[in-house]
Amino acid sequence: MGSMETQVEQKGDVVVVRVDGRLDAASSPQLEQKILAIIEQGHFKIVLNLIGVEYLSSAGMRLMLSISKRLKNLEGKIVACSLSDEVMEVIKMAGFHQVLEFYPNEEESLTHLVSV
Repeated sequence: MGSMETQVEQKGDVVVVRVDGRLDAASSPQLEQKILAIIEQGHFKIVLNLIGVEYLSSAGMRLMLSISKRLKNLEGKIVACSLSDEVMEVIKMAGFHQVLEFYPNEEESLTHLVSV
């Protein structure tokens, strides 16, 4: 079973969370704890960079949805970027691209969040 690694970097008032590996039922709680800790520190603009994610399960999508709702209540926002074609295909099949915003790369995500 593959594991997941994360790297967190603050860029201005936006926090970038880079995810590498599998985002599934086993790893989603770990990522959720990390993101909730970021929110608790008062950071409400988050870029989820999925450049290294080779597998995304429904648990990973639920995590993104719950974080998105939580941030919306705090007048914040989470966007995702740098998805592989395979992961984007899963997201489109689930209709998730209509719920969350996805960008081709980190730079476009940051540009969007800075202007929010």
